[in-house]
Amino acid sequence: MVKRSSLGKGLGALLEDSRSELSSSARVSSGNAAIAGTVANVSLSQIEANPFQPRNEFEKQALAELSRSIEEYGLIQPITVRKVGNNKFQIISGERRFRASQLAGLDQIPAFIRIANDKAMLEMALVENVQREDLNAIEIALGYKRLIEECNFTQEQLSQKVGQDRSTVSNFLRLLKLPESIQAALRDKKITMGHARALLSVSDSQLQSKILGEILNNELSVRRIEEYARNYSGKKTTQKTKSKKRPSTALSFEEQKLQEDIADHFKAKISIEKQNTGGGNIVIPFKSDNDLKRIARILDL
Repeated sequence: MVKRSSLGKGLGALLEDSRSELSSSARVSSGNAAIAGTVANVSLSQIEANPFQPRNEFEKQALAELSRSIEEYGLIQPITVRKVGNNKFQIISGERRFRASQLAGLDQIPAFIRIANDKAMLEMALVENVQREDLNAIEIALGYKRLIEECNFTQEQLSQKVGQDRSTVSNFLRLLKLPESIQAALRDKKITMGHARALLSVSDSQLQSKILGEILNNELSVRRIEEYARNYSGKKTTQKTKSKKRPSTALSFEEQKLQEDIADHFKAKISIEKQNTGGGNIVIPFKSDNDLKRIARILDL
């Protein structure tokens, strides 16, 4: 038997392995026999959503656009369902197409009929959606977490199943350690994956949330957040000066931002040296006599 082309790393194998579980037949509203392992028209009223669906939200505009396309051309790509009872089917993959077909007012849609156990459904639903849909980072992370917890995968096994490097899988899972406010911002695409990964370097959750506010209000770049994170984690920064007279103390988030703003104003690598006593120095380096005169003009001296 010729193997069916893979829908995504791991998914093809899951479908091949489930052949022994195929149902003999299932009745659909058209009156035709829907034989498991084939494509048949299935009534939308006989189809229910997949409880293992990793996608939690569907963009309304994109759903409406797909619905209009289905109204004009029909559903080109069948969804995949499993038989769960007499004249009852559950979506394995293709819930977005199913919802768009409902909006388009269709009575029936083509569906590939399968039977799969719950573990296989969870695996197939996640792999199918990761390969074909624009899941947000948090939805992917939650899907990966479920595969590890409910299917007893190691991160290495999971990375092979979804066709990603182990480090990529690990980075997604780490996002779930962030405060809910940051996860929501990432889910809603108000911040990028780069912002979120930089915030993971800050151990204080309250500070993480505070920096999030700065990102949203001032559109701070990932690079700037990485610099803040390095300072708060005690790592060395490129803008480091030493005070031999008195011990210095770490700058607060506001002071780091002020340092950045002053540096932008003078077009120079400004450094603020704050001491434990509360005092300190603002160091403005210059490269030449002309550069010194330029700084003096800015200071209106």
